[in-house]
Amino acid sequence: MSRSPPAADSAGAWILAARPRTLPAAVAPVLVGTGLAASHGALARGPALAAMAGALLIQVGTNFANDYFDFHKGADTDARVGPVRAVHAGLLGSRAVAAGSAGAFLGATACGVYLTAVAGWPVVVIGLASIAAGVLYTGGPVPIGYVGLGDPFVFVFFGLVAVGGTYYVQALTLAPDALLAGAAMGALITAILVVNNLRDMDTDAAAGKRTLAVLLGEVGTRAEFALLVAVAFAIPLVGVVEYGWPSTTLFALATAPLALGPVRAVMARRDPARLNRALGSTARLVALFGILFTLGLVA
Repeated sequence: MSRSPPAADSAGAWILAARPRTLPAAVAPVLVGTGLAASHGALARGPALAAMAGALLIQVGTNFANDYFDFHKGADTDARVGPVRAVHAGLLGSRAVAAGSAGAFLGATACGVYLTAVAGWPVVVIGLASIAAGVLYTGGPVPIGYVGLGDPFVFVFFGLVAVGGTYYVQALTLAPDALLAGAAMGALITAILVVNNLRDMDTDAAAGKRTLAVLLGEVGTRAEFALLVAVAFAIPLVGVVEYGWPSTTLFALATAPLALGPVRAVMARRDPARLNRALGSTARLVALFGILFTLGLVA
């Protein structure tokens, strides 16, 4: 039985618009970057906490922005089978959500000011690029997510930038294996987007939203998902062999059974309800993989 939607303009409506189930995608890369910094003897608690807060605020700001822009561009319709969108459902006004997005990005900027004082000008570049990507994903004249570029942008910003940036603000340098760890997280988090876009292929195409799934078709999208999962699970082994990561890093591979359900759902005949469940399962996989990856690095 589905839950009743929250009351309009309530705290519950704002929580729904923030999309709590997407937040592991913001938290897990910061954990991994911090774990790698700790394994290199460079753990810095203040910058680690600021990076976590900034990542969460950017994710929430992006979610609000997506809610606003998808509504105004006609991508959110009654035919959509995904979770309720606050603006489309009339739970929040579009201007309020736009203001909420701006407020979240302003909070992320405050975190960035502190991190810039700690780690210098590269933080400015990382922060501005991350916020711009969050807005331009569904906003602007040529939205990233509407022209097949969503997947590479998620891989870069949720993987390479998030893990590498977290490592950098603590170690004040960028080690090559930070990018390798970032690739693992980027691959798995991009897999979440792939499930979402496979589910929404028909409604996205009807709205003129040319996601990579729409461009690749079902067969290509299934291949992309399988490749992303395989890359993510191969990277801990590569890190152990090539960069001397602790063998306990392989703890992350214990999450492999959790990947089986989403893989089966993606490879089967397209069923929106089943893909909705696979979306949640993939998000949980990201969270647990990130936690075990981090614990393995510091063990």
